[in-house]
Amino acid sequence: MPSSRLLTSTDWPEAELRAAVLAGELVPVGSCWTSVAEAQVPSLRAEAWAVDVPDRRLVACGGSAAWIWGGRSCAPEPAEAAASLGIRVADVATVRVRQVRIGPEDTVALDGVRVTTPVRTVVDLLRAIGDLDPDAADAVRGLFAVGATEPEAVLAALDALGTVPMVRQAARRLDALLDAPLGG
Repeated sequence: MPSSRLLTSTDWPEAELRAAVLAGELVPVGSCWTSVAEAQVPSLRAEAWAVDVPDRRLVACGGSAAWIWGGRSCAPEPAEAAASLGIRVADVATVRVRQVRIGPEDTVALDGVRVTTPVRTVVDLLRAIGDLDPDAADAVRGLFAVGATEPEAVLAALDALGTVPMVRQAARRLDALLDAPLGG
């Protein structure tokens, strides 16, 4: 359930919400809307994520966590969530759920919504299988740009992982991102 800071199409018809955006009264926050005077802080974006992902056992991760921390300008669709190993969740079309090993040190609670830490978020984005998605690369750069984390902290986290899959690939990807000019 959204807070008083957020509005959804259950509060007002979507046409009225969109008209309020055009009138400069509201701005979109994920699938919600809020006053233009409301600060766009991580806790607000976490609340908006929770509207689409009401299962409190799930953790915002990947692109969703990057958006919550301010490293992306828009929430990904579908929302991205992590479930600890052994937790079973129903399939929901609006949420992509990954089963992962995730400990309390990997998450932060923002107004009751668990989100991967900025370091864990970057590590997850860099460790993705296949080519590094341009949106993921931009999210990593964005997290560094807003000061959510620093490359040194990510390198330390990667070193601490030892020989788990994709760690060396993630370190090479990080080096390439740091060496690449902005926008490249």
